[in-house]
Amino acid sequence: MVEFKLVVSDPEARGKSLVVKVVGFEGLKYSQEEKSGKSLPTALVNQATLNLINAPYGVVNVRVWKDRSKNEKVKFTFRVKSSGEVPENTIYVPKELITEKLGVEEAVGELSRAKAFQVVIDGDRARRLVGLKVGDVVDSSIVGIPGKLLLITGGSDNTGFPMIPSLPGQAKKALLLTSPPGHLPKEDGERRRKYVRGNTIGEELVQVNAVITSPK
Repeated sequence: MVEFKLVVSDPEARGKSLVVKVVGFEGLKYSQEEKSGKSLPTALVNQATLNLINAPYGVVNVRVWKDRSKNEKVKFTFRVKSSGEVPENTIYVPKELITEKLGVEEAVGELSRAKAFQVVIDGDRARRLVGLKVGDVVDSSIVGIPGKLLLITGGSDNTGFPMIPSLPGQAKKALLLTSPPGHLPKEDGERRRKYVRGNTIGEELVQVNAVITSPK
């Protein structure tokens, strides 16, 4: 079965965040698909709160303080829906999720538009990516975002060897590299022979990277 971890970046996301109350809500289920990463868990927010962070794709990050004395935070990514039942500066999340991860039903966190998120795709959705090259686009509905495109920017196999735009095909080869991807030189002019993957998505990849873009 073809399966990829699709990592999607939002180039328009900024660093703005909002301190919110994070509340575990019984009415939101934490499904097996969400637990396995095949879909993002759903959260509810007031529309006014959503407007403050400008999240047009409805994907947000919530960083929750796990131990405020040590400034330790845990990051969650949600697909949010607007609800007038939720107070401002509050986000309702699946109760099962927050109790499982943090052992509490309420917490304080920082809400922001997601700069990046990942979804595990398989079956027909994954097969739509096979054969695409770095620089190709696919409809963003593949991750539940309508009206946009995803620009393929790279990927890697299960040993971490990255795709390289200049190498045609899907094969793994050893190339003499002077720059990323595949080699980050420590000094000017440094060259290394590194294994890389070709610029075409094949079933050997485990991760595909993409950026949200608009149709021309």
